[in-house]
Amino acid sequence: MEKRKLGSTGLEVNAMGFGCMGLTFGYNKTSPVSHEDAVKLLRRAVECGVDFFDTAEVYGPWNNEQLVGEALAPFKGQVKIATKFGFRIDPSRNPPFAGLESSPARIRTVAEESCKRLGVECIDLFYQHRVDPHVPIEDVAGTVKDLIAEGKVRYFGLSEAGAQTIRRAHAVQPVAALQSEYSLWTREPETEIIPTLEELGIGFVPFSPLGKGFLTGTINANTQYGDGDIRNTIPRFTGDALAHNLGLVPLLADIAQARGVTSGQIALAWLLAQKPWIVPIPGTSKVHRMEENTAAADLLLSANDLARIDQVLAAVPVEGERYAPAGMATVGR
Repeated sequence: MEKRKLGSTGLEVNAMGFGCMGLTFGYNKTSPVSHEDAVKLLRRAVECGVDFFDTAEVYGPWNNEQLVGEALAPFKGQVKIATKFGFRIDPSRNPPFAGLESSPARIRTVAEESCKRLGVECIDLFYQHRVDPHVPIEDVAGTVKDLIAEGKVRYFGLSEAGAQTIRRAHAVQPVAALQSEYSLWTREPETEIIPTLEELGIGFVPFSPLGKGFLTGTINANTQYGDGDIRNTIPRFTGDALAHNLGLVPLLADIAQARGVTSGQIALAWLLAQKPWIVPIPGTSKVHRMEENTAAADLLLSANDLARIDQVLAAVPVEGERYAPAGMATVGR
């Protein structure tokens, strides 16, 4: 699989990563993947060329990092693991978020605890999960800079941060990567974020590159989500917005059929075609879907393909926000 540099800090990974959140959090609460199957899936991903895995303390909470650490233990030195800080956690809550917190003390605590759960001495990439408006970003970046100097963290990242926050953080400690939602139906980063990243030499790690499953073409008006599935609360997956958005599905399927691939592979290849420093992190609980996603790294879209995709997206502009109001309030700061 092609290697890609995430910006100019030296972080290099294969072109397709793996987002581990859904293995323990956000999806499949009614019929979750078993621990044994999740371990097998992650190890199979390594066999397929994936060497970049994304987790966070809040996914579960805690058991996602433990799962990732166990599954990837045989591959120490061969893979890179990203995790995140930035929330207070109350496991009795559903979801377990008890507010934002990126105080220096909290960042240090998360770093120590995450290392233990992952079974590592140093975190490869440490993201601020969401910008904490009560803690200056300079203090956050400075704390991670100290952790890097101490050998506890290798690279610093931000998630869903706005352009000015990225600039302020980068001035204190170079940001290796920004992780934000970006896909065929979430294109807001193109306006300001991607130009900022390109200017500063920062890599981009799109999460939900398949639109939380929508862009695979497997969702229709009758799709039912299990108890606790985050899509039950997302406006673009409900009501009139969903009915409108489903108009995109057959148009993408036509493009995919012409290339002899799946709609999901078109969506992932489109992301890879945008910039050479973009590394998507699709997630799944199914081995065959992981293999399908990984194979998209070898799919090269022609100029005609990309032009046709642009025409399709213009014909069916997405309706509905990508989060409920409370979630939208935490992004773009």
